[in-house]
Amino acid sequence: MGRYIEASCRLCRRERQKLFLKGTKCFTEKCPVERRNYPPGQHGKSRRLKISEYGVQLREKQKVRRMYGLAEEQFRNYFERALHQTGRTGEILVKLLERRLDNVVYRLGFAPSRKAARQLISHGHFLVNNRSVNIPSYLVNAGDVVQVQEKSKKLDIIHSAMKRMKDSAMLPWLSLDKATMAGTFLHIPERAEIPLNANEQLIVELYSK
Repeated sequence: MGRYIEASCRLCRRERQKLFLKGTKCFTEKCPVERRNYPPGQHGKSRRLKISEYGVQLREKQKVRRMYGLAEEQFRNYFERALHQTGRTGEILVKLLERRLDNVVYRLGFAPSRKAARQLISHGHFLVNNRSVNIPSYLVNAGDVVQVQEKSKKLDIIHSAMKRMKDSAMLPWLSLDKATMAGTFLHIPERAEIPLNANEQLIVELYSK
């Protein structure tokens, strides 16, 4: 599977909005989107703004896929899974993405970005229900408790991320005990609760062609 190795900020500029791929940098004036809000490349400024219906759908898919840090095949598999469940396919897709362990670790404030969360999980720094899980794509269920391994509680990257997490920023389907460095996935969120600036219906239309 291919891995993106170029500057993450180029992806944000391509989508013309912050995808929050670089942690702290995204909240400072150093964020390239703040200074150069146009696609990267020689012709970025002059690139036409009017795009086709297919282009709009494609950009929406790419935006969500890049935000959650997934390869095309992974993303398509989530769509196929959502397609075979009862309900609105787009909403189910977003809910599945939110249940990924790397996303939950990021949302709880244990990592500055989803990319950092994937690395921490892969290195075995987290437990789910007191069992070590090193698979970033692991789907968390309602009632599951995600906590930092005892041996990992002194990691600077985790402490720095937690300091930036304000209690008021905690999402309604998550609860966090900072003292024990453990968080609970209370329930699967409704689409309206998920802070994702995207129109998932466009993704459904794209894959349905």
